[in-house]
Amino acid sequence: MKAEIVAVGTELLLGQIVNTNARFLAVECAGLGIDVYYQTVVGDNKDRLLETLKLAASRADIVICTGGLGPTQDDLTKDVLAAYIGRELIIHEPSMSKISDFFSSRGIHMVESNRRQALMLEGCDPLLNDTGMAVGVAVTYEGTHFILLPGPPKEMKPMFTNYAAAWLSSVMTDEVPLYSKMLRFAGIGESSLEHQLMDLIQDQQDPTIAPYAKEGEVAIRLTTRARDVEEGKQKLLPLEQEIRTRVGDFIYADEDLPLEHVILQLLSSKMMTLSVAESCTGGLLSDLITAVPGSSQSFLGGIICYTNLLKNKLLQVPMEVLEGDAAPGAVSEETASLLAQNLLNTTGSDWSLSVTGVAGPGESEGKPVGLVYVGLGKRGAQPQIFTLKLSGNRDMIKLRAAKSALYQLWKQLKDS
Repeated sequence: MKAEIVAVGTELLLGQIVNTNARFLAVECAGLGIDVYYQTVVGDNKDRLLETLKLAASRADIVICTGGLGPTQDDLTKDVLAAYIGRELIIHEPSMSKISDFFSSRGIHMVESNRRQALMLEGCDPLLNDTGMAVGVAVTYEGTHFILLPGPPKEMKPMFTNYAAAWLSSVMTDEVPLYSKMLRFAGIGESSLEHQLMDLIQDQQDPTIAPYAKEGEVAIRLTTRARDVEEGKQKLLPLEQEIRTRVGDFIYADEDLPLEHVILQLLSSKMMTLSVAESCTGGLLSDLITAVPGSSQSFLGGIICYTNLLKNKLLQVPMEVLEGDAAPGAVSEETASLLAQNLLNTTGSDWSLSVTGVAGPGESEGKPVGLVYVGLGKRGAQPQIFTLKLSGNRDMIKLRAAKSALYQLWKQLKDS
């Protein structure tokens, strides 16, 4: 079956809210064997929404709408669908009771407009809202299946998972779900990876292979149709093995996890700890690491030694190394090495990472934008130094430097 996802809300068109609902629904639909061919965003306008629903119904078997189910006058989705298919709007009494109880239990007067959240289309299947008030709608009209979901993700996701998915499964016939597997790569660029796998990409049928690039990392999604997980695994296995034969040294995960998450798993499994010293990345490396839940088990902390003064005071890098006509400078192998080594002594961690370089927009110490040195320290060993020559704007260089540092640590951890 083909589906179209319609996000309703002028705030989406204005960029005030990011449409994360579409991504969630696309993934969920793929798991049900539903192909999402179109994603549309339309504002809170009756005429435009009606035309959007008509167009979606003409080219999709399933139309999933998010947003426009609230209590205000610009929440129009139910009204427009009711007018389109010629159904009356009626009160869903269980939802109305829930709304009334909510206001009365808090001693708040309920204004009449809140009743709109309990409206549903006559003859539809109501979709309960476990985390909010607006009831959802599931209805079939002239062969097209319509689902109306609330806009807030905290309401939309459980409504789809708990109720809408089962309703869709009940109206689908002989659909074979998609089974996917993600391979995550580091230390190799998108173009290089694609070059290594070009023949596989060009000759793909089933399974399919699709590259995805993010700053500092690349991923490949392998996809096939399979009636269960085991069948899916077996169908993808030959393709995955061929990819591993060619570029397996760069694969850090066979699931959709960021590099820092995998590093923390490795550190935890080895009962080791990490600390970082950051100059040009300005705390970004620490932020990536601490974004992972449970990172405190292995990450002791970081020092943002942005100026030469703090490099000297906090991590004992001599001023004669940092400044002077004959000094290597803050952006140098010597400074990266001293930062990594002295950080181990200061924090007592098993591993350390240091980053110092020129993020731009202009040169520093007469050194070019994009020149970065990464120090990798290990207790009981001399620090390893890696020279990076990065391109991009300031933010891109900072992120690429942080990801490159993590990549070097990952290579050491997986082999130790």
